[in-house]
Amino acid sequence: MAASAAPASSSPSAAPRIRVLVADDSVVVRGLVSRWLEEAGCEIVGTASNGRIALDALDRVQPDIVLLDIEMPELDGTQALPRMLAKRPGLQVVMMSTLTQRNAEISLRCLALGAIDYLPKPEGNRGVTTQASFREDLVQKIRMLGADLRNRPRPRHAAGPERAGPAGAGHSGVAQQPAGPPERLAAPAPRPAAAVTVRPRPLRTTPPRCLLVGASTGGPRAVGEVLEGIGAATLRRLPILIVQHMPPVFTAVFAEHLGARIGLPAAEAKHGEPVRPGIVYVAPGGRHMGLSGTAAEAVIQLNDGPPVNFCRPAVDVMFRNAAEVYGAATLSVVLTGMGSDGTKGAQALVEAGGTMLAQDEATSTVWGMPGSLVRAGYAHEILPLPAIGPALRAAIAGPGAGH
Repeated sequence: MAASAAPASSSPSAAPRIRVLVADDSVVVRGLVSRWLEEAGCEIVGTASNGRIALDALDRVQPDIVLLDIEMPELDGTQALPRMLAKRPGLQVVMMSTLTQRNAEISLRCLALGAIDYLPKPEGNRGVTTQASFREDLVQKIRMLGADLRNRPRPRHAAGPERAGPAGAGHSGVAQQPAGPPERLAAPAPRPAAAVTVRPRPLRTTPPRCLLVGASTGGPRAVGEVLEGIGAATLRRLPILIVQHMPPVFTAVFAEHLGARIGLPAAEAKHGEPVRPGIVYVAPGGRHMGLSGTAAEAVIQLNDGPPVNFCRPAVDVMFRNAAEVYGAATLSVVLTGMGSDGTKGAQALVEAGGTMLAQDEATSTVWGMPGSLVRAGYAHEILPLPAIGPALRAAIAGPGAGH
């Protein structure tokens, strides 16, 4: 424990720690999550047993990230979220919920309302205590969100009157750290273009025979917007394969929401099913989705292999398989997400002659995945989110086709 706390105060020039507010009705969950994040170098600025206490504490403790449980008394996470975002626009809110279909539905609604991400939580205090993967996922997610925050402009925030006095543990029921004028990370804001040399590749002219989409944090909203921007009439011309980093249960609900939004059949992919135009195949949570066969007779291949880039499903797996099956007839896009998943697969696709688009930094929730392949030089175009759907529609419809 001593070693993990050292980096936060190793030198005066050390980066400010990520300030986290934990809201959960379980005292066990609040205690464990707080301890794990503190050991990982974060600063826990407060804990709250319901959404109302967390909402009241926002201005006083000024967190960078809020971990918000869905099911809480008095004011639950779904009720607290829009009020938090109205009070602090751009606040990073990560929803926590157990893996049930109902909670998956609620979590996806929360993402549509402005939550940045979600964290599946084991059932019961014993599950939280004993399931090591929950701790690993929690720490990794907060670290990566924190790293993204550090890359954004960080103006100092003046302390308002509500922060001027002492922050005792009993005020409004929120347990807090001693108050002070902390140097904190700025809330998310539109960012300038990445400070990297972007050399878009010339676009290919091979008619696409499949559309591949990879996404992670911020992806559910982005994927829906892109497919809606292409339109059902154009999407019926080719199969759509999607890897969205999500746990089991969530991917089935996500596929259902996509299908309702764009008016096409959409479901979790099944092992061995043939790939057909006009159908949306979503990689099931916890399983890699690849392809076999030929472009004319492609077949879905699911497997339980080890995580790739800490992910399963992984975009890299889908991209590499598609490069072998479809070659130059692949049309692909990498949208917002943490990490670098998709970059190695993008290399295989581009070398096979396929076309690769990437979301730009300014419109990405997190510019990890698209930024990685842009820096590697594998993007043919780097576009803001609203422009991606029309660009893909034009590529699918071909030269001279109307919209």
